Amino acid sequence: MIHHQRSLMIDATPEAIWSVLGRFMHIDEFAPLVSKVDALTSGDANVGAKRRCHFEDGGSVVEEVTNWVPNRGYRVLLSETDPMPITQAHAELRIHPKAGGNAEVVWSMDYQMKFGPLGWLLGQTVMKRMMGKVLDGNLQGLAAQVQRSTQAA
Repeated sequence: MIHHQRSLMIDATPEAIWSVLGRFMHIDEFAPLVSKVDALTSGDANVGAKRRCHFEDGGSVVEEVTNWVPNRGYRVLLSETDPMPITQAHAELRIHPKAGGNAEVVWSMDYQMKFGPLGWLLGQTVMKRMMGKVLDGNLQGLAAQVQRSTQAA
């Protein structure tokens, strides 16, 4: 598996950040490339919750929660990833409280590439660059959404 992660300090409490992240079926409110989300399960977000994220380029991916810790983060298993060149992937979002009431959010991806050694090389170069841009965009969008939410409250 190839591991890639990004982090961002957000000027908000972990609870304020969780009020956005914990709305699992609404990632399209802050992730710039997610155009819409279909809820594939009903009820509260928790282990087993599933969503389909549709992307602006017409692709989609299914994400299922495999670990859920309120106010701290969650982990998802990605499936139905075609046409992406990956065989399996996990994403994890963690909120780390910091002094002064702020928090660091860490967003990581672990993925295994198709196409053997050539795929691994592709994953270490092109995919890491692309994934870095996606994760950075998601974190910036999250920070902006948290700020909007706290100002509206």
